[in-house]
Amino acid sequence: MPSLKNDILNPDRIKADLSAARIGREVIVFKSTSSTNDIAAEYAANKENDRLVILAEEQTAGRGRAANKWLSAPSESILCSILLTDCPLNPEILCLAAAVAVAETIGQSAKIKWPNDIFLNDKKVAGILLESKAQNYGPAYIIGIGINCHQRKDSFPPELRPIATSIDIETQTTCSRVSIARRLLVCLDHQLATAQRDSIRIIDQWRELSIQLGHRITLIYNGRKFTGNCIGIDPQKGLILQLDTGAVRMFDAAHTTIAK
Repeated sequence: MPSLKNDILNPDRIKADLSAARIGREVIVFKSTSSTNDIAAEYAANKENDRLVILAEEQTAGRGRAANKWLSAPSESILCSILLTDCPLNPEILCLAAAVAVAETIGQSAKIKWPNDIFLNDKKVAGILLESKAQNYGPAYIIGIGINCHQRKDSFPPELRPIATSIDIETQTTCSRVSIARRLLVCLDHQLATAQRDSIRIIDQWRELSIQLGHRITLIYNGRKFTGNCIGIDPQKGLILQLDTGAVRMFDAAHTTIAK
């Protein structure tokens, strides 16, 4: 069982065995920063920084979608951003590929809640925030990923304890964050390559891991509520719902939130 005293995110240890992967050739680890996505954005002006990985032991202003905060005490999580300056994928398929990669990393029957949450035993264990930055060479994408690793039940505020969890809680072990970080980069590298070759394969994997497919859900799109049965995913236009009215409509991730 790994010791927490030795569970430090060391760049050289993370890059070990990543020689075949494009992601992870350059890894920077901060002891503390406001947000790894913000740091990645600073490197986005230079197109040569493609596939740069930023990690932090602590974030003081981590964020999720819709201005939500991402809470994490020091050295408890994987707090990671991957910069893509040369990515031909559209944002929707990029989101799907990232979600599949994070679920694959966690294993242990991890599931995807569209568009950006990973669940383990019906509780949120990870989240993804995709941001784009316009540059002279075109769009740069930043994939922000947070994975709960060493949190205990009392690590979460009372209002989150019924819905949040960590890898340690669910496996009843002490996981290795270095191993998880390395596996994350390998899985993401693989899934991005797969998405470029065969986007249908990514969609099929997403369908297998989805907790919403075939279920009735309510979502908010541009401030309006829609309810219906989730019947699929479109690689460019997002989640497909057959609404209670009988109509079939697609909802993109950028303007959509799943109602709680």
